[in-house]
Amino acid sequence: MGGFAITVALRFLREGRFQSLLIVIGVAAGVAVVTYVSALIDGLQGNTIERTLGTQAHLVVSPPEERSLPSLPVASGSAALRDVQPRAQRPRTVDQWRAVELELARTPGVTAVTSVVSGSVLAVRGEASRSVALVGIDFDGYDRIVSLRQRLVQGVPRVAPGEALIGIQLALDLGVTVGDRFVVRTGGTASDTFKVTGLIDLGNRELNRRSVFVTHTAAQSLLGIPGGVTQVWATVADLFGADRIAQRVARQLGLQVESWMETNAQLLSALNAQSVSTGLIRGFTGMVVMLGIASVLVVSVVQKRKEIGILRAMGATRAQMTLVFLVQGALVGLAGSLIGVALAQALLWGFSTFVRGSDGQALFAVGLNWRLAITVPLMATLGGVLAAVAPARRAARLDPAQAIRV
Repeated sequence: MGGFAITVALRFLREGRFQSLLIVIGVAAGVAVVTYVSALIDGLQGNTIERTLGTQAHLVVSPPEERSLPSLPVASGSAALRDVQPRAQRPRTVDQWRAVELELARTPGVTAVTSVVSGSVLAVRGEASRSVALVGIDFDGYDRIVSLRQRLVQGVPRVAPGEALIGIQLALDLGVTVGDRFVVRTGGTASDTFKVTGLIDLGNRELNRRSVFVTHTAAQSLLGIPGGVTQVWATVADLFGADRIAQRVARQLGLQVESWMETNAQLLSALNAQSVSTGLIRGFTGMVVMLGIASVLVVSVVQKRKEIGILRAMGATRAQMTLVFLVQGALVGLAGSLIGVALAQALLWGFSTFVRGSDGQALFAVGLNWRLAITVPLMATLGGVLAAVAPARRAARLDPAQAIRV
């Protein structure tokens, strides 16, 4: 039964070469558009997430904010005017932060944990001064989250007592390079001198202008929080499950835990909008391709009435005739999808080769992953089969005697 259906289907397609060629080209164009747009959106989203999360944690554990409490309750029958001023926020530390690190590290789905000591200070060299973010880190732990070694532009990736890594823009602002020294001062009387061991490019001009990385101890001393840390950072394996893990950790620790999904809510909305748009493009393109296949096969049924009638008279069953047109739909969908995937690959190569940013580099990494390369042809083939259902049913219902007489 299967051999008969394939043989007849191929013969029908060969006899209507021009029609078959047109529909295969139509399927190929639709598949190429879907594949190219999907790969492009995937690459854009991946690049956006990498640039956004490359310099921050997926989960941030912070101590609760200090709040001013209202005055004592007023006696019954009395009235009072209250003006509760917000408290000035000083550097706050995470209680028992080492235990918090251990608890986070044991949490399923968490891949890396480190503690951070951060605060605002003034970086000074000669007459130049800049307000910067001082970040005290354990280098190896922080590197597992932010990948400082990969972002090193000049010098050595090291943070030791009396040494600092700084952003490349800050180095220009202060007029320093590797081996030079600069002074860090706080709002009080604390100050310290650091030697620049390396220049870091964090991929963002503002971060490069404000970032100074030193040891835990140096930051604790300058910010007046000896032995404490201001935040505990963590990364997770499932980026889009970070919110769920943050809620679970917050219940366990009783601390404030914020996920990147909360911090970057607008980015997440934009990514969701892109995904919805891509889904609509896929859906409408697939619908157009299916309608094209169905219309060509309907015309084929009309043109092949006599052949169908003869085959039925010779003993072909309705099931066999139905299968003939389903096979035609599958073959057209498969052939068109394979050509379309190859065309999409060529378009992606052209995008990566010829579309460049202002720095002469590719805008972002884009390529055709194996999952997309397999899924799209399978969906196109299935779409071809579904599009052939109506023509196949029509062919199966033809009366042999009337079909031969026409």
